[in-house]
Amino acid sequence: MDDMTALRAALTAVEARARAAETRATDAEARTVSAEAQIAHLKHLVARMRQDRFGASSERGRRLLEELETTQAEGASENAADPTVGATAPRNNWGAPLTR
Repeated sequence: MDDMTALRAALTAVEARARAAETRATDAEARTVSAEAQIAHLKHLVARMRQDRFGASSERGRRLLEELETTQAEGASENAADPTVGATAPRNNWGAPLTR
């Protein structure tokens, strides 16, 4: 009977340690999930701050520059293909005939 009592006590102790380990693992998992959520939130804030800093005006300027470059490239290719370009009246920067 002494052996049975000792075995039951040992089993109870092992089960208690297992429950404690499971609790610690669950707590660690919850902290990990919480930390990951906080990291995602902070990344979102950084992205918003970058947009606020460099924001829509910067993006708008970039788009306008791309449009101007595209227009310029199209105009250059049209002018290269048109042999009468040199024979026409000089034009201002906006494409209208130059008036003096």
